[in-house]
Amino acid sequence: MQDHAASGAAAGSGTELLDSAVADLIRGTGASVAMLYLLPRNDTTLHLAVLAGAPGPLAAPWARVPLVAPMPVADAVRHRSLIWLGSQEELARRYPRPALVLPYQFALGAAPIRTGATDRGGLVLLWPGSHSAEMAPEERRAVLGGCHRLGQLLVQAESSGHPVRPGGHPRVLPPPAPPPPGPAEGAAAMEFVQRLPGGSCALALDGTITFLTGAAAELLGTPAAELLGTLPWVSLPWLDDPSVEDHYRAAVISRQQTSFTVLRPPDRWLSFHLFPNATGLSVRILPATRPDPADEPPASLPPTSAVPNRATALYHLMHLAATLTEAVGTRDVIELAGDQLLPAFRIQSLVVLTSTQGRLRVEGRRGSHPALMDRFDGAPLTADTPATHVLLTGVPGFFDDFAELERAYPTAGLRNAVAACAFLPLIVSGRPVGSLVLAYDRPHRFEPEERALLTSIAGLLAQALDRARLYDTKDRLAHSLQAHLLPHTLPRIPGLDVAARYLPATRGMGIGGDFYDLIQLDETTAAATIGDVQGHNVNAAALMGQVRTAVHASAGAPPDEVLARTNRLLTDLDPGLFTSCLYVHLDLAGHTARLATAGHPAPLLRQPDGQTEPLDLPPGLLLGIDPASRYPTTEIALPPGAALALFTDGLAEAPGVDFDDATAALAEHFALALDQTMDEVADTLVRYAERFTPGTDDIALLLINARHTGS
Repeated sequence: MQDHAASGAAAGSGTELLDSAVADLIRGTGASVAMLYLLPRNDTTLHLAVLAGAPGPLAAPWARVPLVAPMPVADAVRHRSLIWLGSQEELARRYPRPALVLPYQFALGAAPIRTGATDRGGLVLLWPGSHSAEMAPEERRAVLGGCHRLGQLLVQAESSGHPVRPGGHPRVLPPPAPPPPGPAEGAAAMEFVQRLPGGSCALALDGTITFLTGAAAELLGTPAAELLGTLPWVSLPWLDDPSVEDHYRAAVISRQQTSFTVLRPPDRWLSFHLFPNATGLSVRILPATRPDPADEPPASLPPTSAVPNRATALYHLMHLAATLTEAVGTRDVIELAGDQLLPAFRIQSLVVLTSTQGRLRVEGRRGSHPALMDRFDGAPLTADTPATHVLLTGVPGFFDDFAELERAYPTAGLRNAVAACAFLPLIVSGRPVGSLVLAYDRPHRFEPEERALLTSIAGLLAQALDRARLYDTKDRLAHSLQAHLLPHTLPRIPGLDVAARYLPATRGMGIGGDFYDLIQLDETTAAATIGDVQGHNVNAAALMGQVRTAVHASAGAPPDEVLARTNRLLTDLDPGLFTSCLYVHLDLAGHTARLATAGHPAPLLRQPDGQTEPLDLPPGLLLGIDPASRYPTTEIALPPGAALALFTDGLAEAPGVDFDDATAALAEHFALALDQTMDEVADTLVRYAERFTPGTDDIALLLINARHTGS
C-alpha cells in the first residue's frame, strides 16, 4: 500500500511519462531493478523519480543523492560515463557505504542521462546475483540506448511546456503481471500446491502475503484471513527479527533462493525457503528440527507498535551510520541525517539546536514545520521549553500528542506547530551540547523500543556533529589564512574590466595553494599572474604567499625573467612542493600581451567577435625543480573587446574527461558570455564548474577584458 501511495504522490510531477521507457529498459537489459534519477536545473542533488522491480521503502535511503556523494549514480553523472560493478566484492571496494547497507549478491550498472551538454539525471540498474561479473555488449547498448530515449522524453516534455520534475516520493511501477492461467491450469496448479509437503505462500515484492495454503496457516499458527495482506514480520510477532527481513531483502535484490530457520514459540521450529522472481516471492514452509546452537538465531524482542519495525529501523540506522562517516561539515551532517531519519520514522520535521551566549541557536533543519524555527531560534536558556530542558539536563522528552506537551510546558508556545514530538539530547563526552527535535503532524505513540532507538540515533548524530563542528572551525581558520594571502580587491586600471573568483574545494582538505594577482605597473602597463602550489595544507598556502611576493618583486620585468627569478627563489628555499604559474604582461597602449608559463594551463583568449580558444604557449617546467629552467615568452594581440581567462585546473578538470575537451567546453561558456561584464562572466564560469567538476580541487579565476575606447 505504501508503494501505491508513493506512486500517486509523484503522478502530478509528470514522471508517469517515463513508465514505459523504464519498463522497456528492464525487459531489454534483463535487469531486475531500475532506479531513475532526475537532476533538476541548477540543482546539485539527484532525486529518485521512478523505481521498478523493488518496493519503495527499500529504496528510501537512496531517494536523494548529492552529486558529490561517493555513490555509483553520482559518479556516473559527474564523469558522464557508464559505471559497472559486477560483484558485491567490487561494490565494497569502490563504494563501501552502499555495500555495507546492501550486503547481497547483485551486479550494478549506473549511467548518465544527458541531452547535448545538459545533464538530466542518472539511471541505476541491478541484475540478479547469478549475472556474470562482466557486462555483455548487448546489455551496454541497451542501457545506453535506454538512457538516450529517456533523455529525449525529458526534452519533449520540456518543449511542450510540461517538464518532468521529481515528485515528493518516487513513482513505484507495479511488477509485470503473470499470464492468467486457464481454468484447467488453475485447478491443476492448486492441486499441485496442495500435494506438496508442508505449507506454501506467496509474497508480493513489498513483502505482503498475497496467498497461503491451509497447511501454511496451520504451521504459522494463525488463520489465513488474519495474514492475507499483511507483512509476516508485523502480523507474526515471532518473525519480527532483523535476520528474517534481511533474508527477504536478499531474495528481492539478488533474485536468488534463500532459506532460514526460526522458532515459533514455544517450541516449534520452521524452515522457510524463498524463491523470488520479477513478480514476487514463493515461500515453502516446512517443519524443522532445532538448528545447531552455533547457528541459532537471536531471540526477538517483544512486539511493539513502533514505526518502523525493528528490522527496517536497523536497516536505516546502519545506512545512517555509514552515511555520516562521509559527512565533513555541520550542514552535511544535518542534511544526511534528515535524508535517512524522516522517511525511516515517518517524521515530518527535524531541527538541530545548540546554545550560544545563553540562547538557543538553530544549527539546521529539515522538513515541513517552519514554525518550529520561530519558536526555538534565539530563545533564552532560562525559558521553560522542552528544548532548553533537554539541553540543560540531558534527559529526553517524548510527547505522544500536543495535549501531553502542553500539560508539561504550558508556556512553550508550540500550539499549531506540532502534533507529537521528541526532544533528544545531543551528548558529547558525557555532556549535552544540543537538542534534536523530531516533529510529527499527527499523534504518535512512542513505544519503549522506539524511544531507545531514537535516543541512540541522537547519540550517533551528536558524535558526527561534534566532528563536523571541529572540521568547520579548522576550515574557517584555514580559509581565513588563505584569504589574507590573496588580494582583497583588484586595482582599478583604466582600459580594463577585470574580475576574480576563488572557490575552496567542496570536499577534502579546505586549504590549498591556488593564487592570482593583478598589478598596475604604470599608466599603460599592468601584470597579471595565476598559479597553483602543489598540495592542500598550510604549507601549500604559506608557499603560495612566498610565490606571490616573489612575482610582485619582479613584476615589470619581461615574463621569462619574472618566472626565472621566482623559480630560482623556490629552488633555493627547497620547500619540497612544486608550483605552476602563468605570468602576463599587458601593454594597454599597444594592445598586446606577452605571456610565459611554468607548467600552468594556458589561458583562454576570446576575440571581440566571440571566437574563443585556449592559447598555444610553449611549455615551461614547474617552478622549484631546476634553477636553470628557461620560460619562453609569447606575444599576442589584445585588441579592444578581447578578453583573457586565466584559471587553475580545478575550474575545468574532471575525472575521466580529457583536459583538452574540458578546456574546450569551458571556452564555449566563455564565448557565450560576450555581452556580459567580467563579474557576470565569472559567475557564469563558476556555476559551470560547480555543476560539471567534482569540487575536489580549489578554483582560482582571473578575467581581463580590454575595453573599447570610451567604455
